[in-house]
Amino acid sequence: MKSKRQLTLWDLIFYGIVLIQPTAPVPLFGVAQKLSDGHTATVLLVAMFAMMITAVSYGRMAAVHPAAGSAYTYVGKTLNPHLGFLVGWAMFLDYLLQPLINTVWISIAMSARYLPQIPYVLWAALIAAILTALNLRGIRSSARANQILLAAMCVVIVAFIALAVHFLFASGGWSGLISARPFYDPATFDWHKIWGATSFAALTYIGFDGITTLTEDAKDPKRNILLATVLVCAFTGVFGGLEVYLAQLVFPNWHAFKDLTTAFMDVANRVGGPWLFNGMGVILILAAFGSGLTGSLGAAKLLFGMGRDNVLPRNVFAHTSANGATPTYNLLIIGVLTFIGAVLLDRYGNAYELSGDMLNFGAFLAFMGVNLATFWQFTFARPPEHKWNLLTDTLLPIGGVVFCAAIWWNLNPIAMRVGGIWLAAGFIYIAIKTRGFRSAPVMIDFGST
Repeated sequence: MKSKRQLTLWDLIFYGIVLIQPTAPVPLFGVAQKLSDGHTATVLLVAMFAMMITAVSYGRMAAVHPAAGSAYTYVGKTLNPHLGFLVGWAMFLDYLLQPLINTVWISIAMSARYLPQIPYVLWAALIAAILTALNLRGIRSSARANQILLAAMCVVIVAFIALAVHFLFASGGWSGLISARPFYDPATFDWHKIWGATSFAALTYIGFDGITTLTEDAKDPKRNILLATVLVCAFTGVFGGLEVYLAQLVFPNWHAFKDLTTAFMDVANRVGGPWLFNGMGVILILAAFGSGLTGSLGAAKLLFGMGRDNVLPRNVFAHTSANGATPTYNLLIIGVLTFIGAVLLDRYGNAYELSGDMLNFGAFLAFMGVNLATFWQFTFARPPEHKWNLLTDTLLPIGGVVFCAAIWWNLNPIAMRVGGIWLAAGFIYIAIKTRGFRSAPVMIDFGST
């Protein structure tokens, strides 16, 4: 990391692209095709507009609260600390789901594509156990390894784009390459399905808000944090949209996919044969594994912070190894919850779809909170030097609230029920701890994760 106030706009954009990854829409392609009935490119663009409005709100709040970098803090400081706690509680669910969604994807890929002799449930147990064991041993993915993986992703994705363009042009000329069908097919287009698919496909953009954590290190943060968050969302939507646009033209019949969760591998095989099929599979599995490893540790550290601060029982959740560096009990708890969650979700439907929608439950509550906080901050509690603007200070953030609420409302019903139970538990907890909301809530420390 560069020294204080040395990160340029391009540094911030690159960091955001690394967070989201150039393969972001690839793992969810098949499920999104099913949910939208063949309109994944459209739902990615619809989600992009919601994310860009939210990105503007994040950038503006980061300028007002430069040390915060969190929806939880923005809502707590601007609106109400108890609402802030509930947003933090929803974000806490996302931390717990990070290792789960990655374990689910790897387990499905291995059981559906490589070693079907080993059932999904055993793969889930094996992946959860490996992630837990590596974290208990203190093994971390290095920055160098992450850079190599990012480079490999770029090589494979660029190869896919080039081969897909060649395949489509060779088979149909310009008419095979340029088509409106991925965006609008009158035979199958349905706005209800589009909104439902958008709620899932918005998973593509999760992580862009991490740029705001660099506010104190950025040059001209008031300008550059806002620009970087918006541009990263735009790049993800356009570049990811290109990937799925080509994939839809190459493989228009989503009903023919061998497995929805790993459907993009079928597309890669059609344009590049076995080498691209395996190249795509390997980088996706490695990316999910690295993300799961980091996610498990982040969730364990968050549990540790909550135990240390007496949000959760200290004797269990604040326990560390002999050297004081590893939250051993928490890692074991995360590993067990990851395995149980992977098995249960598989019984109730597509495990990857359900885990993605559950993650979006917390994420979009946070996004709604940031947009609402931005509206309040710049409409009613604006800084003395700020001149109110109807469009940017009021209409835009309220539009973000409505847009994000529409996506959130269309999440999978099972995910909504699970998320609702989680949120109700948080509400009951804070009501008891604050004696009916009469005192300030205990802070959740997201900084150490």
